[in-house]
Amino acid sequence: MLLESDGLSATAAAATPLEVADDPCWVLLSSTGLLARTSTDEPLGTGGARRKHDVIVSAVKTTARGSVGIVTSAGTVVRLSVLELPALPPTNGSPTLSGGAPLAAFVDLPAGALPLGLCSLGECGPGLALGTRNGVVKRVNPDYPGNKDEFEVITLKDGDRVVGAVELTSGEEDLVFVTDDAQLLHFGAAAVRPQGRSGGGMAGIKLSSGAAVVGFWAVDPAADNVVVTVSGTSGALPGTQTGAVKVTPYAEYPAKGRATGGVRCHRFLRGEDTLLLGWAGAAPPMAASGNGVAVELPEATGKRDGSGSPASAPIAAIH
Repeated sequence: MLLESDGLSATAAAATPLEVADDPCWVLLSSTGLLARTSTDEPLGTGGARRKHDVIVSAVKTTARGSVGIVTSAGTVVRLSVLELPALPPTNGSPTLSGGAPLAAFVDLPAGALPLGLCSLGECGPGLALGTRNGVVKRVNPDYPGNKDEFEVITLKDGDRVVGAVELTSGEEDLVFVTDDAQLLHFGAAAVRPQGRSGGGMAGIKLSSGAAVVGFWAVDPAADNVVVTVSGTSGALPGTQTGAVKVTPYAEYPAKGRATGGVRCHRFLRGEDTLLLGWAGAAPPMAASGNGVAVELPEATGKRDGSGSPASAPIAAIH
């Protein structure tokens, strides 16, 4: 039997979501898989002292009662309700998701799939850009179904997976691949014809025998961009060995055509034979260990094919 007080509590609980205004906000995803929303859509703060869980790998504008998508390494998008996410207090510096909640508390990802980034689910804009381990690039038309909680955005060949997913803002961005044998290729997004969700993409970077893509990004060519590379030994997972890290101005890397091999972006030291991580984006870059603790990075140098210097700690993520 439901007591009157219980009934009042249940009624209040059911009414609570309706009391949340549909205000504009940001949804944020940290390198450690934490999710949260902001209380406004004001530009995200920058600077300030580094803190745990402050490497934000993806941010998308939406509203408090809206939905966003989580793009996975399996080439799928999983719908997420913004209202369920914890709201972060305003901050003057870079946001931290220490007050966020783990992604697993809100959605179930496909078996073996990793969350790569967030996307809006509207029908406007230049859509998503995807890069795969086998060097495929795809631009996805934003024709997302409104009646599905999960859907594919690329048809992957056997053994392939998405390694990078970025929502484009203008369609004039540079698309950047970095491979584990230290090759970097960038070309204009306009060189990639947008496809529907079932399309398999097209050749993005030409890989050497046995090589694979370790990262894919979209950058604003007018920004002050840098490239971060972390070298190490084959078989080591990102964040499990210190390795050698290098930060280089993006302008040092010449553009080449889509489906070419790129240019060398890192020289291996003795005992190193692979890139564990790579990243390209606007300065200043931020790095973190696997548990979200901040890792300091060296200053940018002009040696695009130089070797790195020992990292201060194992690096699992960069943004």
